Amino acid sequence: MVLMRGTLLLLWGLTLLWSFHSGRLDLLLRGVFHGLVGFTGLMLVMFGVALLLKRSQPQERWRWPWLLSGLMAALVLIVPPNPSFSDLASNRPQGLPDPPELAFVLPPDQRSLTEWVRYLRSQPDPDLVDGNPVSISGFVWRQPQGSPLIARLTVRCCLADATPAGLAVAWPDGFTPKTNQWLALKGTMSVQRQDGRRIPVVVPSSITPIARPERPLEP
Repeated sequence: MVLMRGTLLLLWGLTLLWSFHSGRLDLLLRGVFHGLVGFTGLMLVMFGVALLLKRSQPQERWRWPWLLSGLMAALVLIVPPNPSFSDLASNRPQGLPDPPELAFVLPPDQRSLTEWVRYLRSQPDPDLVDGNPVSISGFVWRQPQGSPLIARLTVRCCLADATPAGLAVAWPDGFTPKTNQWLALKGTMSVQRQDGRRIPVVVPSSITPIARPERPLEP
């Protein structure tokens, strides 16, 4: 058992360290917790090496639960995470975490998408933002009905508690946004009537496809 436990601890420790070093954690976990994951990986490696340095027991056999655990660690190393942000957003409630201080005093063209959503939810009169400049980025979030939104995911800890924040967009004629595609939008905020309600809508003057950010999750 000593050899099995030592090998698995070493493998899982290396898995956590590699995830910490390679940036994979940016797709799964809020940045403030990355150091904890790296420290945990280092501790597992140290414990694993310590066990492997001990003399193994005679006739030690590998049991299938240990083999399964080792296989899972190997798959984590080999297969990179590729979450569908649109699918995840569609299955999560839309209650945003509390905003950071001074988030609402930023000029309109300096607000992130998440800051815009927080501001609009606190502001009952959409006419107050009519004509404001907008410069945001996010992924295309498909909707069961209606046109797609531009959105970001906010997290307190990790993807398990992710909350979507989305804005309506007046997509130009001839442009078909692709689900999960990351876009940078520049334009103005307008007020339009949808489903009997007047809501703020982003009217883009430019739409630029961009790569997924290194840290796509926002606090």
